[in-house]
Amino acid sequence: MNKLYEKYIKKESLPTLFCPGCGNGIIQRAAMEAIEMNGCKEETACVSGIGCSSWIPCYLQLDVIHTMHGRALPFAEGLKLAQPDKKIMVFTGDGDCVAIGGNHLLHAAARNIDLTVVMVNNNIYGMTGGQKSPTTPLEAKTKTSPYGCIDMPMDACGLVMTLGASYVARWTTAHPVQLTRSIAEGMNHKGFAFIEVLSQCPVQAGKNVWGEKDPAKIMDLYKKYTYMTKTGEVDPAGARSASAIEGKLPIGVFRNDPDAPEYLEKVEAKLAECGIR
Repeated sequence: MNKLYEKYIKKESLPTLFCPGCGNGIIQRAAMEAIEMNGCKEETACVSGIGCSSWIPCYLQLDVIHTMHGRALPFAEGLKLAQPDKKIMVFTGDGDCVAIGGNHLLHAAARNIDLTVVMVNNNIYGMTGGQKSPTTPLEAKTKTSPYGCIDMPMDACGLVMTLGASYVARWTTAHPVQLTRSIAEGMNHKGFAFIEVLSQCPVQAGKNVWGEKDPAKIMDLYKKYTYMTKTGEVDPAGARSASAIEGKLPIGVFRNDPDAPEYLEKVEAKLAECGIR
């Protein structure tokens, strides 16, 4: 076992429950490297909800709260309010975060509270059998859309930016270096940092969404169907020909605003204004 895993992984909890080829291991490695880059292991705590990706922090030698389905964000907000010196990382999935946890996502983003949220998006409910999720692509045939999905997939990054999240990025498991840097950047950012990660699920989304169960080939598809933007560009008109990006999903850092007011700072300012501090 390499030095990073020796330092961060609970060996007594191995093997993980992740299916062979799942992208969760790549994301877990990126998170460990980001924490190590920042030198903040002792100051970091993790919170997760329910789902495959919510098990990512449970194998780490950190303070971890494994909470209820869709409730990772309110638990994380409470922890941040109680211990503002902690760097709080939240691991959640597309269903856990945008479906049952969607209401909590709205308020956390609007508050711009200092959390780092890693939303693992595999486009499906993987752990519970392959049902359609809020991010399932159109026409994908799943257990709950047997004739093809007719719902437009939700853009979680666009949603949180609209509400006021001050750091927003999207990467894929095929971009581990950029993902690691972005998680490290998000942890150092004061405000709501939201990082979506497109992650392969060979068992469920492989057959239902991609028509491909080989994880390496799904990662190649991520490279094929995404295009990289510069910071602040979600739809860079004129940067590329329309044909070059048609039907592709932008990846990169879409927003990084270090000057946006952060929630705990506003709380402290209000308490001072009222003579409580």
